[in-house]
Amino acid sequence: MTAPRLVLVGPMGVGKSTVGALVAERLGCAYRDTDDDIVAAEGRSIADIFVEEGEPAFRALEKEAVRVALAGHEGVLALGGGSVLDAGTRALLAGHQVVYLSMDVEEAVQRTGLNVARPLLAVNPRKQWRELMEARRHLYTEVARAVVATDGRTPDEVAQAVLDALELKEA
Repeated sequence: MTAPRLVLVGPMGVGKSTVGALVAERLGCAYRDTDDDIVAAEGRSIADIFVEEGEPAFRALEKEAVRVALAGHEGVLALGGGSVLDAGTRALLAGHQVVYLSMDVEEAVQRTGLNVARPLLAVNPRKQWRELMEARRHLYTEVARAVVATDGRTPDEVAQAVLDALELKEA
């Protein structure tokens, strides 16, 4: 069976894409991001999908993108921040090497920069990020084999911590 070497989960802005690419490079394998898969398949941004079709339509696309990627990708896989909301997706993650990248709210606000391209943070980003994390933190923890804090760390340091957490050796 084809399966990713490891899967990264965590909130928006935590650095899944940056860290995922670094980890893939160190392991000598491919990197894939399900958000990128959705954008490529739909020909429009995630923000546009949210605005034009709503969150439920986006979550359906996300669920399918994760299912396809888990079944067909052998490298490092990063999932969108809300992908763990779906019970079916959480079930699919069982048995995979999943790492939850975590950060605190102040770091999140700095990293996301109150970015309007993040539809779920459009109004009062600090409050909304806290609420998102209260709803999701236990789900990230539930699917994760390891938790790696990103606060105050460089992407290289986080990538190394991910490898160490799963006891993976560089290629």
